[in-house]
Amino acid sequence: MVLHLDWAGVLSGQPAQWITSGFLTTIWVTVAGTVLATVLTVLLLALRLAGGKAGRSVVAVWVSLFRNTPLLVQLLFWYFAAWNVLPLSFRQYVNDDHTFSILPGDVWWFTPEFLSSAWALGLFTAAFLVEEIQAGLHAVPRGQVEAAQSQGFGPLALFRWVLLPQGLQNAWQPVVGQYLNLMKLSSLATGIGLGELTYQTRQIESFNAHALEAFAIGSALYLLLGLVMSVLFNLPRHWRALRRAAGVQHDR
Repeated sequence: MVLHLDWAGVLSGQPAQWITSGFLTTIWVTVAGTVLATVLTVLLLALRLAGGKAGRSVVAVWVSLFRNTPLLVQLLFWYFAAWNVLPLSFRQYVNDDHTFSILPGDVWWFTPEFLSSAWALGLFTAAFLVEEIQAGLHAVPRGQVEAAQSQGFGPLALFRWVLLPQGLQNAWQPVVGQYLNLMKLSSLATGIGLGELTYQTRQIESFNAHALEAFAIGSALYLLLGLVMSVLFNLPRHWRALRRAAGVQHDR
């Protein structure tokens, strides 16, 4: 038995438009979730480091809650439960058409599905990023801290110039892994109707039964996006390594 794959049934016409739309939606919800997760991580770290016992307790509860419940359950909660307790006027405003809601690639971001997805992905990922970066901070040698304090560094300057740079360097690969995980987990947003890549590939399956071709293209696009994100996130490290190497050569 010879397996015949009809790629034209996926890469042309309406299915090709669905694939393109889904891929771009995945990119944009990943960007939104990444930005939100980064901001929340900074705030949570600040609360843990400067908020005393109460701050540490709040962060511990946050981390425990979001790390120990499935992301799909969180998505369903934000979309079907939390969304409906928001003021009716706000929900009606979001559901109206707005020109500012259209992102490049004709992706609509100011919708309940997109907002709920980005919000859930950001909160979920931040709970993991806090722990990864905290582990990196703990790996900074105590001598570095003592040396900075002996030079008159205050708590904020110590964190900004000594702890954070070295902590991020220690935890960079796990941090990048969490951002990549956020991108892959965006596929769960199909459960609340967001038209991302997985949603669109399933739609093609229902449209013309080209399931194998559709999911093969979808998998390839996820892999491509993951590789691009990995390269982009690691560019700063590569540039610093090149500059250090150039500096050593110059000194010689």
